[in-house]
Amino acid sequence: MTNSSLIEINLEDYYDTHERVVYDIKDNLFQGFVLKEKEFRAFVKTNDWSQYQDKNVAIICSSDAIVPTWAYMLLVTSIESYANTVLYGSLESLEQYLFQKALSKIDLKDLQDAKVMIKGCGRYPVPEFAYVEITRLLKPIVTSLMYGEACSAVPVYKKSKQVG
Repeated sequence: MTNSSLIEINLEDYYDTHERVVYDIKDNLFQGFVLKEKEFRAFVKTNDWSQYQDKNVAIICSSDAIVPTWAYMLLVTSIESYANTVLYGSLESLEQYLFQKALSKIDLKDLQDAKVMIKGCGRYPVPEFAYVEITRLLKPIVTSLMYGEACSAVPVYKKSKQVG
């Protein structure tokens, strides 16, 4: 693309609007510290996981307990049938994953040699991670990268002109 017009990318367009929730495995631990396998397996088998329908779920353990890895795996086998996304980690990790997944689908060929404006501020909370990730993706292919609005753009990157 050799078009000199400015292309605007609004990271809000990549914001996953599904509800975000945390599943804390601590609530399944005996006295907050011990996972009893038989009881846990029964719980996973009989619990109504439909409450996670179309939600983005972050699985954590907020206690200092040592939880066996298979317990997280077992949870995922039930939750993922309903959830939009499920992963181990904090809500921040979940947000990063959602943006990384969405931004990885951008067809970068369409932005080759383009001048790009990354829109700032909006109605959804776009994390800094998304701005860093889009910069990482675009820097090798665009001629310039700016942040903000056309009337108040902050230059972020400009490809140096090759003399030759």
